[in-house]
Amino acid sequence: MKLIRYKKDSKVSYGILEGNIVREIKGDIFGDLSETGTQYNLNDVKLLAPCVPTKMFALAGNYRSHLGGGEPAGEPQPFFKVPTSVLDPMGTIIIPRGAENVHYEGEMVAVIKKTAKRISPEEAPDYILGVTCGNDVSARVWQRNDRQWWRAKSSDTFSPMGPVIDTEADYGNLLLQTRLNGKTVQSQSTADLIFDAPHLVSFISQVVTLLPGDAIFTGTPGTTGQIKAGDIVEVELEGVGVLKNSVADEET
Repeated sequence: MKLIRYKKDSKVSYGILEGNIVREIKGDIFGDLSETGTQYNLNDVKLLAPCVPTKMFALAGNYRSHLGGGEPAGEPQPFFKVPTSVLDPMGTIIIPRGAENVHYEGEMVAVIKKTAKRISPEEAPDYILGVTCGNDVSARVWQRNDRQWWRAKSSDTFSPMGPVIDTEADYGNLLLQTRLNGKTVQSQSTADLIFDAPHLVSFISQVVTLLPGDAIFTGTPGTTGQIKAGDIVEVELEGVGVLKNSVADEET
């Protein structure tokens, strides 16, 4: 099942997407789904980021191909991203004034289904609603020079997500690809994650209570590259969908 969050006129709703038909859901997507009976054509609604997290985590160095020959850490290395950095599908990534060498990082994002605290890796799949596409946009100069990654990773618009949450995807083995202006610049299976999604959910839940809609960016593969004003970035998860965003400089 593919779940979306969308705006129709001034109303924001969740829905089930089947082909190009949106079936409106009453309430949210974290319990038993109840349809209202209202349907729309996908072209008649505006897609929004598919969840509204209270908090987000992202993972550093979770593919060997991203480590440049270095050894992986003995346990996951999560860091926070702030929810105000979330960007909708088709939204514009804004490069802030003063930011230099801003990069794409295509990722699979796990979305939490229900409250999770001190759960095991074996229990974790029951707490994962599904996965979506994400882009952990990163300002490299700030990332290198600041003692904390707060602005390098959490500037406004630095966390695009979408277009759907796929509740049935085999998130342990999906092809993840990133394209910059139509050229494939990242391509690797999520089977190559050092720490898979259930492990990450379990690990984080040992000390932080995860709530419905919270999001975990599971890491980026291979190398990354700079994005500039005028670029188009696409992140695709096999069978899930394509997250597409434009890039612009912040207006002075």
